[in-house]
Amino acid sequence: MNKKKKKIDSVSVHSFSKGADLFFNIIVAIFAISCLIPLFFVVVISLTDENALATYGYRLWPKVWSFAGYRYLATMGVELLRSLWVSILVTVVGTLINSTFTSTYAYAISRNTFKYRRFFTVFCLITMLFSPGMVANYIVVTNFLHLKDTLWALILPMAVSPFNIIVMRTFFKRQVSESIIESARIDGASELRIFTQIVIPLAVPGIATISLFAALGYWNDWFNALLYIQSDNLIPLQYLLMKIQANIEMLSASSGMGSQFGGSLLAIPKEATRMAMVVIATLPIAVSYPFFQKYFVRGLTIGGVKE
Repeated sequence: MNKKKKKIDSVSVHSFSKGADLFFNIIVAIFAISCLIPLFFVVVISLTDENALATYGYRLWPKVWSFAGYRYLATMGVELLRSLWVSILVTVVGTLINSTFTSTYAYAISRNTFKYRRFFTVFCLITMLFSPGMVANYIVVTNFLHLKDTLWALILPMAVSPFNIIVMRTFFKRQVSESIIESARIDGASELRIFTQIVIPLAVPGIATISLFAALGYWNDWFNALLYIQSDNLIPLQYLLMKIQANIEMLSASSGMGSQFGGSLLAIPKEATRMAMVVIATLPIAVSYPFFQKYFVRGLTIGGVKE
């Protein structure tokens, strides 16, 4: 009798577990679709004829297809490609520098043998909670470091992330055992060799996570370009797209001032161009994300647990 009751209970628990899994899978699928619909909507609008947008409004499937928005951006082909190259260069170099500084700093404060780990941990937390402000940052970058109108002005202000340091510190404490480090020291390995040959292979998920955060920050950054860049040859993609948007708005505001502005305005597919700019700015990150995904979840969940 008891065996039969246990079997029934086991079947009930298993059925409940399958039902719960199905329910949560449906919820997650709905959430995922709700995240993809806006992106799909943006792509569709970027491929919709401007007159069709004015006549029929925004639709999930356009009445008239058009590449006018992308053709308008293609008229700035040389400038667009140059800005794209600047953004790629800043993102790649900046991500490498940010990941290196963040990982080494976090590894140092994660080791109990480091004498000043408490001081540097508190120092990191203070910089995360309190910011000196835009004026102080501008004075340091331009007057002290003399980085104005250079690519380093787009890289160095974001070279260290306190939040990523805290995430990596927790990751190192949980994933890199002190006994492994002590064994390597007994064998005569230097600290640099321990870090490069033992710690880094164990910390790939965490490093991939902070690298993705850093790459997103560099790729989407336009404010530093607004502050420090004056040369057209050093403008990143995001800032160039903002300038194009500002030019379109200026033409819209000036459309009543004369036929010249009115004709220019009519020739520009405003809404399609705006959405095409969003697609161009978003597509590289969306394409690169799947390569980080297998490390991203593990690194974020392990590094996000407070010790």
